[in-house]
Amino acid sequence: MDSLKQTIEQMLRPSGLDFSVDVDAEGRRVSIFIHDEDVVARFLPRLMQDLDHVVRLMAKKMQLERVIVDVNNYKRERERLIGELAKAAARKALLEKKEVSLPAMNAYERRLVHVELATRPDIKTESIGEGEARQVVVKPLDL
Repeated sequence: MDSLKQTIEQMLRPSGLDFSVDVDAEGRRVSIFIHDEDVVARFLPRLMQDLDHVVRLMAKKMQLERVIVDVNNYKRERERLIGELAKAAARKALLEKKEVSLPAMNAYERRLVHVELATRPDIKTESIGEGEARQVVVKPLDL
């Protein structure tokens, strides 16, 4: 994993950004911190997506196990927000006794919702739709 860290640093150095890279080999997590507030405010979601793609390709080429890439804790915060959204949707579905549709999400985010609510015996989740419009529907079981 140290070689992956060095490769990421070599890749980012010419960008002129003030950054740091932390690697947790045990958790297979790569955390990249961009210390330029303007860049982060304007480009963080896209930067997260692009760096995730490039770093995972590098790790694969180095024959490393799958890594989790996070930029400025964006992914960690997003996971927390989606968990909260899932719980709120479950409460609303039970309270109003009707299904609640969540906004369109990518496959990883939909999976977070399903996992978050999987242990609830009073709720069922289902993904509906196609492509970029695919979303999770949270249903009370007594519907």
